[in-house]
Amino acid sequence: MSFTSHMELALAEARAAASRGEVPVGAVVADTRGRIVSSAGNRTRELCDPSAHAEILAIRDACRQAGSERLQGHALYVTLEPCPFCAAVISSARIARLYFGASDPKSGGILQGPRIFSHPQAHHVPEIYDGIAAEEAGKLLKDFFALRR
Repeated sequence: MSFTSHMELALAEARAAASRGEVPVGAVVADTRGRIVSSAGNRTRELCDPSAHAEILAIRDACRQAGSERLQGHALYVTLEPCPFCAAVISSARIARLYFGASDPKSGGILQGPRIFSHPQAHHVPEIYDGIAAEEAGKLLKDFFALRR
């Protein structure tokens, strides 16, 4: 599987989240061989849990499957630039590579805002690849919020 197909699954998770009334963000974790080990969409409203971001849910499941709090060598694909909270968890989990779609000027924590990985307190900094399917990911978000305004 390629990073494009992994992002396609993340987009499918985002669309599923939107259909549940959640902010349309999806995430996928792939192992060291590129095999998908977990995927999730936002579930903050459904679970009444402010930490139930797509990235967190996918990382939790991947860690559970790995039997470790570390995912060294793994990659995370997410449709939206992770927020500062998710960025800190990505660092703590030692994710090797982060691929994301749309940038998030309001709430992002990687290239925007606090830029978590540039702080000396960041335990680990993944390789970062942005702009993957950014147009489609951004459109999902814009369409979702347009219906609610």
